[in-house]
Amino acid sequence: MAEENKLMEKIVSLTKRRGFIFQGSEIYGGVGGIYDLGPLGVELANNIKAAWWKNIVQERDNVVGLDSAILMNKQVWHASGHVDSFADPLIECKNCHTRYREDAIQQTVKGLTCPNCGKSNWTPPRMFNLMFKTHIGPVENEASETFLRPETAQGIFVNFGNVVDTMRVKLPFGIAQIGKGFRNEITIGNFLFRVREFEMMELEYFTYLKQADKDFEYWQKERMNWFVSLGIDKKNLRFREHADDERAHYAVRSVDIEYDWPFAQAQGKPGWLELEGIANRTDYDLKQHAKESGKDLSYFDEETKEKIVPYVIEPSLGVGRAMLAFLIDAYHEDGDRVVLKLKPELTPYKAAVFPLLANKPELVKLAQKIYLELKTSDLGLIAWDDRGNIGKRYYSQDEIGTPFCATIDFQSLEDQTVTIRDRDSMKQDRVKVNKLSSVLKEKLRY
Repeated sequence: MAEENKLMEKIVSLTKRRGFIFQGSEIYGGVGGIYDLGPLGVELANNIKAAWWKNIVQERDNVVGLDSAILMNKQVWHASGHVDSFADPLIECKNCHTRYREDAIQQTVKGLTCPNCGKSNWTPPRMFNLMFKTHIGPVENEASETFLRPETAQGIFVNFGNVVDTMRVKLPFGIAQIGKGFRNEITIGNFLFRVREFEMMELEYFTYLKQADKDFEYWQKERMNWFVSLGIDKKNLRFREHADDERAHYAVRSVDIEYDWPFAQAQGKPGWLELEGIANRTDYDLKQHAKESGKDLSYFDEETKEKIVPYVIEPSLGVGRAMLAFLIDAYHEDGDRVVLKLKPELTPYKAAVFPLLANKPELVKLAQKIYLELKTSDLGLIAWDDRGNIGKRYYSQDEIGTPFCATIDFQSLEDQTVTIRDRDSMKQDRVKVNKLSSVLKEKLRY
């Protein structure tokens, strides 16, 4: 278990040291379960979202996008069942008054010792609603009360009629959304795995009842293939079917794509925990909102000339949790070299440009010219580095996952060629300056 602990420590250290992830409000002691994305973390997160959006929306003819508001009428959350049902079992230590989510520690209350004080004196479990309350307007009363959304899905359901009316979509079709969510988690921890503010990538795929099981299986395979295509080792992924007593109140079937998380192994638990959830939400949400709002949220089927309420298949993934899985799976040590073997479509920088020596104006001038040309091309973000010796610069770029480094040396001044170094193999090739952009595009092709 020590190795798993060390791996997570290394990942957390790297993400802070290299500007991926910072503790939220760190200078004031931080806020539990809240993290800020640094300069490289923003790029990685954006690339993950872009890869998801491309796969889910842009490459499909029957999926459209949406960006609904975080704040919604509070009746949305009453109709969806979240006010009554979106809760976790909470237990409190009577000795130190520390609170825990009962199921998060995967044991019963009987005989359990408190991780904080070591005592075993607990209150009975009670349900704790995970939504953050807030108010709209200057007066804080029951009429102005609403909630920060715990999921983006409800914004899709309440806009179902608008999308059908404006986009001429035909069943089966999907509505996708990426956006912030908030959950007042009882038990946080394991870095980005369980947090209180996060970003979600959710698809609501509307389909016929008779086709729902088939579409569920389709999206299981699609989502698994997406992770594998972006570099997650398939042996670290598996499906797990939810038992009847653990499914959400709206679902008749739920399957998790689980990842073999090292922190769970280090805590003496099975490593397999949720990475992404796929649920058959049935027609529950649309019917609830139609009932509570009085609006018709049915779909008119041109073939049967009947109004129907579609079933919904929902793949739902947190950006932060996906980022953590990609980082863990990409982390490699090669002697004294640390390498993030991220797929090029995910890496913050696509290439880096170095002058061999920073104190030689002729090398720096040519390197800056090449850097600006690459930077204004469509390759993506390009790094510039002229600090220290060339070996340390290579290792620095390896650690943040940059696939290729172009070095301008004295031979470059003579024959207008540069050296391209491959991150994974460390192999170096010389390429003509005027062909550098096209060569990198070919190497980065995805």
